[in-house]
Amino acid sequence: MNVPRRLHAAPYHAPVVDPWRRVRLGLTLVACVLIIGTAGYVALGLTLIDAIYQTVTTVTTVGFKEVGGDFGTAKRIYTICLIFVGVGVVLYTLTTLLEALVEGDLRDLLGRRRMERDIAALSNHVIICGWGRVGRSLAEHLADEGEHVVVIEQDLERVRDTPFPAVEGDATEDDVLRRAGIDRARALVAALDTDAGNLFVVVAGRALRPDLFIVARVRTVSAEEKLRRGGADRVVNPQEIGGQRMAAFVMQPHVSEFLDVVMHDRSMEFRLQEIEVPAESPLAGQTLRDTQIRDRTGALVLAMRSGDGRFRTNPAPEMTVDPGDVLIAIGTSPQLDALRGLLAVI
Repeated sequence: MNVPRRLHAAPYHAPVVDPWRRVRLGLTLVACVLIIGTAGYVALGLTLIDAIYQTVTTVTTVGFKEVGGDFGTAKRIYTICLIFVGVGVVLYTLTTLLEALVEGDLRDLLGRRRMERDIAALSNHVIICGWGRVGRSLAEHLADEGEHVVVIEQDLERVRDTPFPAVEGDATEDDVLRRAGIDRARALVAALDTDAGNLFVVVAGRALRPDLFIVARVRTVSAEEKLRRGGADRVVNPQEIGGQRMAAFVMQPHVSEFLDVVMHDRSMEFRLQEIEVPAESPLAGQTLRDTQIRDRTGALVLAMRSGDGRFRTNPAPEMTVDPGDVLIAIGTSPQLDALRGLLAVI
């Protein structure tokens, strides 16, 4: 069961109202009462020390004997007024302090419980390990495409304001991956800051889910093969890809921009998508000419990828469509939906 995408949801950990605002107000009022009370007793003839002592014992309801010798009518009336004001202020401050402590813990507890329920309701989601610049950008792009995202981050402060369900902990630990719902996830992304950390995430994820699609971030060329041997299906070097894209914009700006728009601009009519041929598809075993995909759906097959991983770009009409092949097609959303329906098992 899937839950609605949470891109615009309220953060799980950030409180809506500052629970310590009233506490700060209460402490300010207590300080004002102590200052005014002391000044009043000094004006009534007490020494500074006696005035402070008398004010503190009065507003805290300790109630030791009066100081300063003769405690006349003026002092008694002033003390009565100070009791009504000061005791109320102190009680208010203590109450708000207790509420802040209890409500803060309760809010965090309820937030964690709600987050755990949301993750438990997710399936076919993407787990992102690491909430740095790469992890944030990846999550935003996935959310724009309608994907559900769960974040794993060891530093709670980094994910306090994230709109996505977040699990606090070490992503290399099996228990943390299970809390993120790895048994129901469709993909795992290792986006930690170090290659060693990403390698541990890949190994742990592969051990828990041998069939899981795993993508790993790499910082050094020497670590790429290690991550592949550890179980990563794809290894991505953001710096290298960034350089390649910049070079492509320099050499072929129109082609590069067209691919960007087709892949990422959801306002554009045409989309570029991959569609796998089911094992029992009615089109399996037919040639592209016999399938009449273009005439029956309007979608155009740009490339095919066979089960052994080989790409066949601009496939000839005589090319056979086999079960497990992946068709790279371009078309409008209705055309691509029609292609999926044509390939589906009836």
